[in-house]
Amino acid sequence: MNELTRKIWPPALLDPSGLREAGAQAAHKQGADRTSGRGQTMIIDKGLGRHGFADLLETVGDYIDCIKIGFGTAPLSKTELLLHKIEQAKLRGLLIMPGGTLLEAAVRQEVVPEFFEAVCTLGFNAIEVSDGTIELNRSLRTALIKEGLRNGLRVVTEYGKKLSGSLVDAADLAETAEADLAAGADHVTVEARESGVGVGVFDEHGNCREDMLEGICRFVSDPSRLMWEAPLKHQQVLLLQIFGAGVHLGNIPPGDALALETMRRGLRSDTFGFGQLSDYRKRIEYMI
Repeated sequence: MNELTRKIWPPALLDPSGLREAGAQAAHKQGADRTSGRGQTMIIDKGLGRHGFADLLETVGDYIDCIKIGFGTAPLSKTELLLHKIEQAKLRGLLIMPGGTLLEAAVRQEVVPEFFEAVCTLGFNAIEVSDGTIELNRSLRTALIKEGLRNGLRVVTEYGKKLSGSLVDAADLAETAEADLAAGADHVTVEARESGVGVGVFDEHGNCREDMLEGICRFVSDPSRLMWEAPLKHQQVLLLQIFGAGVHLGNIPPGDALALETMRRGLRSDTFGFGQLSDYRKRIEYMI
């Protein structure tokens, strides 16, 4: 958020919740990067052109943290456009990474070294390690995380299968997350695809399976290290109400990024009373 904006608008209208700005300012004072001390927002880019990408950065560049070039679209994009996106994102201090499905394809095609060479040549500064479509054993998953780190990349991982009807095993998620984080991953993303329907913690209507969410909170030692793919508004609202403004949310459509930021700050009706714990959130915290 630029200084002119801060001068014009009273602080109470920039962040009525008192949560979003406070976290970012505390991180800044401690010398931490922009992703520390606040909930991260990851945008999925499924084929934005140069102008659309510029509009994304102009409108919400201050409020997002990571851009994922969705699934396997990176090698099919025009190289000049992809280089432009990577450069502009990095100038904004953002992470930008290819989708995890592309690394899965590299594993399947046995071209992992070539994948890392291409990623580094293009200038990506992050990767996603996932096994939503293939199977990765623990040793290979750890090796991919460490290879990313050796190449100077930030690494996020993803848990869950993309097949419709796939559910989250809370105990397995907890075990996987612990090992991923120990290997050096920044955080672990809970799979929901770009649709948010019929996968992970969301049912065939896109509604949250609350019993599954409660189970995850019981098993995972630090839910704040999870990022939840939540492309639909009502999913974002629920997760914000439960975990607060600091929850990490991913697979956000570019056109919804600014609206999500208003909800994080209590500037939309859905989270107008932000800062007060809902009964459901209290119940989750009690179980944790």
